[in-house]
Amino acid sequence: MRTLCREICHNLPFAVRINRGKLNIEGIAEKSLEHSAEKVMIIERWKFGLGKIQLFNLKPERLKKVPPTIYLRNAKFRRNLAEEMMKGRRIKSLAIAASPHENSEVKKLEKALSDFFAIPIFSLKEAINRKCDAAMQIKTSPRKDLIITFMLLPELVEVGPQIWVSHIDWS
Repeated sequence: MRTLCREICHNLPFAVRINRGKLNIEGIAEKSLEHSAEKVMIIERWKFGLGKIQLFNLKPERLKKVPPTIYLRNAKFRRNLAEEMMKGRRIKSLAIAASPHENSEVKKLEKALSDFFAIPIFSLKEAINRKCDAAMQIKTSPRKDLIITFMLLPELVEVGPQIWVSHIDWS
């Protein structure tokens, strides 16, 4: 879980990672206010498995849940994907690479993540032309699972994490 959190935080510009420990929701809200955060992403275990990702807006001293909740099936990490990755390279600008031939669930998740993180959706070519450092891409596997990946631009090297989605709860 910590590796997943660390790698997601590395790919999201200006993200700050906080270990939850035994903090309850109110404690997380207080800690987030200390960092002047407006949005909070909580990654936690779920049914003894890898976990789920929940998104929240920070309202005065409380967290307001924002759909979707993303349940995770599996993840591959940077150490397993990117042997040629440039060490020490920070990601300062991220885009969501629009999937032109994907299903409506992919489009809906792209839009939700774009809105929540204030990340633009571009074609991969346009993201490279705009000199984005990296792109998040959502695609479907042959088994029809959703996969969220991150790649460095313009090299198109996948750097991880590669997140396999079990299912998404939009309520």
